[in-house]
Amino acid sequence: MAHQVEKMVFAGATPWHGLGTEIDQDTGFWEAFDSAGLNWEVDTKPLFTSDGEKVSHRAAYRTSDNRILGIVGKRWTPLQNRDAFEIFEPLVDAGEMVIHTAGSLRNGERIWALCQLNQNNSEIVAGDEVAKFVLLSNGHDGKLAVHFGFTPIRVVCANTEALARGSKASKLVRVRHSRFVKQNVQELRDVMNFANQEFEATAQQYRYLASKSINSDDLDKYIKIVLGVDNKSDDEMTTRSKNIILQVKGLFEGGKGSDIVGVRGTYWGAYNAVTEYLNYSKGRTTNNRMDSMWFGQNGTMSQKALDTALEISA
Repeated sequence: MAHQVEKMVFAGATPWHGLGTEIDQDTGFWEAFDSAGLNWEVDTKPLFTSDGEKVSHRAAYRTSDNRILGIVGKRWTPLQNRDAFEIFEPLVDAGEMVIHTAGSLRNGERIWALCQLNQNNSEIVAGDEVAKFVLLSNGHDGKLAVHFGFTPIRVVCANTEALARGSKASKLVRVRHSRFVKQNVQELRDVMNFANQEFEATAQQYRYLASKSINSDDLDKYIKIVLGVDNKSDDEMTTRSKNIILQVKGLFEGGKGSDIVGVRGTYWGAYNAVTEYLNYSKGRTTNNRMDSMWFGQNGTMSQKALDTALEISA
């Protein structure tokens, strides 16, 4: 399968099998933007049937190479990459955040920027911290609105714990592609303070999970609920489902950070076993998993894993 990542930049450890161009603290904001391969624009043009009749929808395309990115409605307005990234510029220049990764997926159909906030990490238990990141994602394919919000990332294994698009704040940070889209994105700077509050609220949920022990029966129940097979007997489950359950149980016992006191034997450890599976195992390729974690099924399942852990541990 071809790489989902078209081009990207990264700071720190090389992600996703060595893809991308490394940047550091001396890299200028717009220099990083150019290195991420995002210095291009999107426009739309009319569509016609095979017999020449014009249709109501339009084609979104990249002006640099005329690549068709998706089919969009007549009111759809592109948010240019430069306009989207401008919301980060003053925050990066002020030293409040640094660019962590940025780039395009699916040959330009989707773009993202992940920035790390220069604030103290949230410690869940001694030796296990969650760092604060802000994710901006946008679709030029007509299928994804502009999203802006937080995503806590566990330092010990760098897996995405809860997706900004799935958070309770998602209604505040989702922007439709209309003629006011640029203006709306500029107003999202005001979300930053709210995002930090959400970080701390989520960290409190994590600490709660770390305070709750889980036994083998409840672990089995938890994994089955997250996978959506809790209503099936062992005989009714597929071999694949059984193998996934065994894999998650193995991560609970020996996954990244599972030996930390306060992680082992707790719902926090169970939750991290699921998210480690989603980030590192579920999907055919690393890039496919990243795309699914941010935009698809893995992200939805990650949020379900958190919600379920909080519910059944109460």
